[in-house]
Amino acid sequence: MRTKLEALIEEMLDGQILLDEAIAEFERLYIERALARHKNHLSNTAKVLGIHRNTLSKRVTEYHKNARSQSRFAKRSSR
Repeated sequence: MRTKLEALIEEMLDGQILLDEAIAEFERLYIERALARHKNHLSNTAKVLGIHRNTLSKRVTEYHKNARSQSRFAKRSSR
């Protein structure tokens, strides 16, 4: 696993991705995968992740809000 992670880090550095962006994207994907494994059950997912259910709920809400705003932006720029 370490080798895969190091290769990914090299790609990200080559692409000039900032640390904050990399951490945020990793967290979002990690949470999405955990939710999928637990059939979107917040309490079970939060327990597995070691965070409070309210914290998980707030992060998921924020991810959805960001996705909607990006979707609206994409529609505007395609016009």
